[in-house]
Amino acid sequence: MTRYVAFLRAINVGGHTVKMDRLRALFEELRFANVETFIASGNVLFDSSSKSTAAMESRIERHLEKALGYEVATFVRPLADLAGVVASHPFESFERDGHALSVGFLKEPLGADARQKLMALQAGFDEFHLRDCEAYWLCRGRVSDSKVWGGTLDKALGTPITFRNVTTVRKLAAK
Repeated sequence: MTRYVAFLRAINVGGHTVKMDRLRALFEELRFANVETFIASGNVLFDSSSKSTAAMESRIERHLEKALGYEVATFVRPLADLAGVVASHPFESFERDGHALSVGFLKEPLGADARQKLMALQAGFDEFHLRDCEAYWLCRGRVSDSKVWGGTLDKALGTPITFRNVTTVRKLAAK
């Protein structure tokens, strides 16, 4: 069995609210073991013998949409991989400088066109770096003050992405 984390996009926004005990039960219905939620923002840890994250993502998305009545984009990573995700960020001085660093999770690496569009969004306030299926976003201030927050990123990328603050990703990696 491998320990995984599912990052759920927008599970509790737009008038939708899913209590964490219900979310755990939904994952248990999929026969995942040792299910636990981490922070009420759509992070679910679980054990599975499956090795295909894409297959798990699809199963989880179908099950959540059927149970909740709305689409929930899901991004699954082996928990062991998160240490590398945290260690690979290129923005060493962000904490010292008081900036916000977020990690965006993608289903697959971005194509050349989407990469170019993402990099075109960079301005003095926002900076991006790509690594495999993750996008690192350094925001020099509050994320809510950024011009790229929300729909702008989705439109530029043409694919769903979900972000977590690097502190949350570190805490998950430490589990």
